[in-house]
Formats: sequence, C-alpha cells, structure tokens
Amino acid sequence: LSDEKKQMVANVEKQLEEARELLEQMELEVREIPPQSRGMYSSRMRSYAQEMGKLEADFKRSRIAYSDEVRNELLGDDGNSSENQRAHLLDNTERLERSSRRLEAGYQIAVETEQIGQEMLENLSHDREKIQRARERVSSIISN
Repeated sequence: LSDEKKQMVANVEKQLEEARELLEQMELEVREIPPQSRGMYSSRMRSYAQEMGKLEADFKRSRIAYSDEVRNELLGDDGNSSENQRAHLLDNTERLERSSRRLEAGYQIAVETEQIGQEMLENLSHDREKIQRARERVSSIISN
C-alpha cells in the first residue's frame, strides 16, 4: 500500500507540474491576443490559477496528513484504534483521488483552452493575410 501511495503521490506531483507549465504557456498565449479579446481569456486564466492553487493546497494537506499517519505508525502511537486510522487513511486517499480527478479535469480544460487560443491565432493570421492581399490589390488598382 505504501508503494502504491508513493506512486500516486509522484503521479499527482507530475500532473501538478504539467498543469503549472500549461498555465504558464497559456498566460504567454493570452498576452499575444489583441487587447479587445484579451479580457475574457485573462479572467479564465485567473480562474484556472485559483483552481490550481486550491488543488495544490488540497494535495499538500493530504500529504501532511499522510506523513503524520506514517510518523504515528512508526512511533507506535496507538492512541487511535486501527479502524479509525484505516478510516482516516481511506479519507485521505479519497481526497487525494478527488484532487487528482479535479486536476485532470483542469488539465483538460487548459488543453482545450490552449487549442482554442491556437485556432484563434491561426484565424487571425489568415484574416491578416487576406486583408494584406486586399490592400495590395486596391493599391495596384489605384496606381494603374
């Protein structure tokens, strides 16, 4: 069970790091969006950052609770019955799994938002090219 928990903790840490990196990349993308469209995405980014902070805090609390349990077990602190310890451990495991699911959902939202941002940038680039070609045609017509 301990190895399973260690693996789960490592997995959550990895996912948190990936989510942090995605948020940073998305922040950079939002900065590239024209100011008139940037507000909506900036507020979404603040929301994502807040959710990320909550997830990290939940994860930290779960790790602290788990490390306290391990320490008590190693020190032989049997103040609680083994059933209470088991219930507490299951509660922490469930909390960690919920946090992992929320993190995964946040990650999916971040990926989708990044894709939408990329599509918008591509559309804007195509529109810019069309406008430039139209200007060139108008200029050539005027000069003739």
